[in-house]
Amino acid sequence: MIFVTVGTQLAFDRMVRVIDEWAGRTEPRPEVVGQIGPSDLVPQHIDHRAFVEPGEFAELADRADAIVAHAGMGSIITALTYGKPIVIMPRRADLGEQRNDHQLSTAARFAGRPGVFVAKDEHELPGILDSLRGLTAGEPIPPFADPNLIQTIREFIDRGQ
Repeated sequence: MIFVTVGTQLAFDRMVRVIDEWAGRTEPRPEVVGQIGPSDLVPQHIDHRAFVEPGEFAELADRADAIVAHAGMGSIITALTYGKPIVIMPRRADLGEQRNDHQLSTAARFAGRPGVFVAKDEHELPGILDSLRGLTAGEPIPPFADPNLIQTIREFIDRGQ
């Protein structure tokens, strides 16, 4: 199953439309579940809902063979924590999808990291989706900070420096 998430604040119709069209022409038909945000777009070929509760989100991420998402840190960290390959496509401010282009910077920073695959735009996304079965994840990251880091921060705060 492919889990698609666009975050909770904004729709990302440009990405969702490409995924829906790809799912409609791909044989065998892939199972795709999408959290598509507050959108007027009605996908025809994927199971979708505007929002999912945190528990369901975790279940979908865990069950997914791959995650396709906007280039939001929450989505990236979720995929890395669950050890899932993630395809990210950044939102663009010039298209009214975001207030600034921080997702372009995020995508550039994570490009090449094991398990993270970047589609720079809607033209690159279908080719990456076609290769999903061959994509591999990197090693899962722990869901919490290293205890030594936490202790160092705690000591720093306690010293008041």
